[in-house]
Amino acid sequence: MKFNLSEVNDLIRSRRSIPPEHFTSRKVQKDQIELMLKNAQWAPNHGKTQPWRFQVYLSDTARQELSQALGKLYMETTPDDQQNDAKLAKLVRRPLISSVVIIVSMSRQLEEKIPEIEEIEAVACSILNLQLTATAYGIGSFWSSPKLIYTKEMNEFLGITEKDKCLGIVYLGYPKGDWPKSHRKPIEYNTVWKTQ
Repeated sequence: MKFNLSEVNDLIRSRRSIPPEHFTSRKVQKDQIELMLKNAQWAPNHGKTQPWRFQVYLSDTARQELSQALGKLYMETTPDDQQNDAKLAKLVRRPLISSVVIIVSMSRQLEEKIPEIEEIEAVACSILNLQLTATAYGIGSFWSSPKLIYTKEMNEFLGITEKDKCLGIVYLGYPKGDWPKSHRKPIEYNTVWKTQ
């Protein structure tokens, strides 16, 4: 066997969504982030378009600016009657309590030869690669997709075109306490075997 399957299984099954509220103040190092991004780029992508784009908010100043921008975007893009103080507070607080925040976008190919859904799927796979690498380091990750990320205002904030799409805000940090546990249904619940 080329790789230790037991370790691969453990890594995949250990990945968790750990919200920033469960992070400690311990800092994620730049070389760790670089490896996460390098591994993210090895996701499958049709036509080798490599549609993923990353904006990394590492410094305290950058994360404070992001916090303010997300709060402003929420107020601008959410109708008054749908605004929620708790959601706004969470959105503003999360960049401040994370060690690093990475905003992940899909850059739409100019020729549009590859269907958009395939580009979105490729970026989703790249985010999983990033999260698996974080897990291997013992770093918690949380892929967040509040409604505001899909707005033209978010695209303008990120400096991306109207055909591009923001697909998530990934918060990273070392988790407090024990690594969380989880489970999945047995494959019998969601698998059909075609044997004839």
